[in-house]
Amino acid sequence: MRIRATVAAVSGALALSALAVPAAHAASAPDVTFTKVTVNNGKPIVAKATGTATVPVTYTFKHAAGLDISSDKLLVLPFLYVGAVNVNTVRLGGEDPATCTATSSTTASCKSTFALNTSGDDARLRNTDARTWKVGAVAVAITDEGEYKAQGDLGTTQIKFHSKLNTDATPEPVRKGATITVKGTLTRANWNTNKYGGYVGAPVTLQFKKKGATAFTTVKTVKTGAAGALKTTVKASVDGTYRFAFAGSTTTAPITAVGDVIDVK
Repeated sequence: MRIRATVAAVSGALALSALAVPAAHAASAPDVTFTKVTVNNGKPIVAKATGTATVPVTYTFKHAAGLDISSDKLLVLPFLYVGAVNVNTVRLGGEDPATCTATSSTTASCKSTFALNTSGDDARLRNTDARTWKVGAVAVAITDEGEYKAQGDLGTTQIKFHSKLNTDATPEPVRKGATITVKGTLTRANWNTNKYGGYVGAPVTLQFKKKGATAFTTVKTVKTGAAGALKTTVKASVDGTYRFAFAGSTTTAPITAVGDVIDVK
């Protein structure tokens, strides 16, 4: 776990039971209060089936006058967690220290990133991670004692599955008044298998844009079936483009398919 390992290495502790300041260390912990945390520019974090999602984080903190906030004196890291702020439940977060710039004698502005990996043991994503997360941050004094202060409830962010969607309208060309069959498949990342799998039971809209028009309009809503398959029919009327569009869900990112042009004879 990156946060625990980093804090332990800096503080010299063999293990930490919680990311909270013990009473014995409260007086000497860095006098830091975090505010204005923004994760991934305020957008959900979307991770593909493979690779690494790099997440930018910005925040500010207030501190006691005279506190040395230079990078060789104070380590500042963001993290994500669920439930209470406890080191045993914090898996996802930063390892490299933030870059902090003083904006006054008692405030600083910070920028950092952390990586969410889809393989390996380091901050690896699991399918159960597609949800809403709480945001926290920890400040560690780089001293022999390594006092630290962690703060939670700094906001929330979402981690979502990356999705894919396609559209295929047939026949091409088609006679006016004849039936057009529109098919597609909606899939989403599976971080446990590092593959994409069908998203079953998801509502997807079929959209149409008449030739020469500038915008698509919704024709109907279709739910995905087995393996994320989509299939519906419409009557051919004029030349134009059909496409499927998925608005997203609490666990899965939105996606709009590339359109398929139909020539009506």
